[in-house]
Amino acid sequence: MRKNPVIPYALIALFGILAVVVISIIGLDQREEIQQAEEQGEQSQEGGGESSEGESAEGGTTEDPEAIFESNCASCHGADLSGGAGPNLTQVGSRLSEDEIQNIIINGQGSMPAGMATEQEAEVLAAWLAEKQ
Repeated sequence: MRKNPVIPYALIALFGILAVVVISIIGLDQREEIQQAEEQGEQSQEGGGESSEGESAEGGTTEDPEAIFESNCASCHGADLSGGAGPNLTQVGSRLSEDEIQNIIINGQGSMPAGMATEQEAEVLAAWLAEKQ
């Protein structure tokens, strides 16, 4: 009795196709969840005034320096400002003026790229960081 060598390959192909279909369905569900979250964020911004997260209606920027820092800077400077890939910022206000800090945020310096925040966000961040002495 001779075994058919095609059957194991056919089973592997069938499992592969099923895996791709399942992963695609899961991905579509996640995409819909992301779109719903983005729509809810836009609706809260259109509501006028500030939301509980501190986001304003104009352009989606925020006036909360800690939220700006968390989303734009914490990955390099650490959530507690203690540094990491970027320098320690716990006492940056004693070394740099608010204008110097704002200039660095907008134009970058060393390994920090330019444009990490909008000008409005840079202004809010610089004022907050200048107080760190």
